[in-house]
Amino acid sequence: MNTWSVFTKPWSGLPGGELGKLVAGLGFTGAEIPVRDTAYVTPATAEAVLPGFVGQLRAEGVEPISIASDLSESAFAACAEAGVPMIRIMAPIGPDGYAASVRRIRRELEDAVALVRQYGVQVGVQPHHGRFVTSSLGVLQLLDGLSEEFKVVWDAAHDALAGDDPAITLDLVRDRLGIVNLKNAKYVRTDDGWKTWFGQADEGLSDWPTVLHNLKTYTGPICLTAQYSDLSVPVETRLRADLEFAQAAVTIAGATWA
Repeated sequence: MNTWSVFTKPWSGLPGGELGKLVAGLGFTGAEIPVRDTAYVTPATAEAVLPGFVGQLRAEGVEPISIASDLSESAFAACAEAGVPMIRIMAPIGPDGYAASVRRIRRELEDAVALVRQYGVQVGVQPHHGRFVTSSLGVLQLLDGLSEEFKVVWDAAHDALAGDDPAITLDLVRDRLGIVNLKNAKYVRTDDGWKTWFGQADEGLSDWPTVLHNLKTYTGPICLTAQYSDLSVPVETRLRADLEFAQAAVTIAGATWA
């Protein structure tokens, strides 16, 4: 059974009880929690604060699927204490270029192997457009040879922005698939050149029914990431509509697993 989850970044300053009520009220039963300097739970406070924060979410019927953070030992320890199964990261490309950056990130992942084993917490790596490893296949290559606890966080918008076919990428990453992110995006021309624009479920390059059709055997979390470029409409309103669209798309795709 899949968990319909949401990335709680738009409300990252809320305490756990308030956040849990909001997330549950939107129709979600799972959440990814940002652990960042700008959030309620910060890297410096995670070990002390995250377990209680997660307990408040669970009291509202919301299960944490991951934190968005770094690979510090304190992040692993906080997740282990709180029962959060995964730390999600991305793979940034530095000024030294793609190849050197990939080698550096690979060393960081290898350094995390001992922490993964010690704390029993997975690592999920997400592709991202721009100065990151942009494709699911690039992330898969980055993880090659690491243990099964190192997962791919597949993202519908970034897969489409990379020009990839979800039927191909989802099949290739299937054995390492940890989380599926649902969002949508497209390129728009501006006075400053082509920019990415994040819209609702049917407003971009990704076809969610096609994505869901290719997830028939997937049983992990599906996470709507609550990222929208047009903020004239409340995020909560857009999310409710997108969740309804995604759940209807399961029927369109002929899937019965969600």
